[in-house]
Amino acid sequence: MTGKHSPYLRFGLLVAATAFLLDQVSKWVVIGPLSLEAKRVIGVLPIFNLTWAENCGISLSMFSDCNDTTRWTLVAVTAFVAAAVAFWMTREQAKGDVVALALILGGALGNIVDRVRHGFVVDFADLHFGDFRPFLIFNVADACITIGVLLLVARALLLREKAPSAADRSANGTAAD
Repeated sequence: MTGKHSPYLRFGLLVAATAFLLDQVSKWVVIGPLSLEAKRVIGVLPIFNLTWAENCGISLSMFSDCNDTTRWTLVAVTAFVAAAVAFWMTREQAKGDVVALALILGGALGNIVDRVRHGFVVDFADLHFGDFRPFLIFNVADACITIGVLLLVARALLLREKAPSAADRSANGTAAD
């Protein structure tokens, strides 16, 4: 990362806003028109249900106590992470990394809004194969965060920059004498 602003910042902010809006609209649909909280489960496909879940904690049911201390601590921690991701996004020069960071930012903001508004994160997407559930019940924000993190990891592992060759260094005037 360099000190100058990302040439992809506006695009990244558009991706983050889109992720946030998709998350909030999907939650509005399951809470409002579908009344999922009252119905608890709506079968959509043989391998996919809409299932109401109130997530007070974070991944793998960590910090799952539904109390004000946990709620506001997680809001603060998530807001700090979102701010760090937003700052990183302003400096990132690689478009792929900006997109990944934007997905993380949009997802984090969506889950922050839930915690502030409801006291928990609304989860509803339930992918299953019979009784086997490869994922916990999740939402669009969770999917965006996961995809963003996986993109960052994949890009870090697979798209490493090549070290400049001796010819490149001498052409740039940085060859050692």
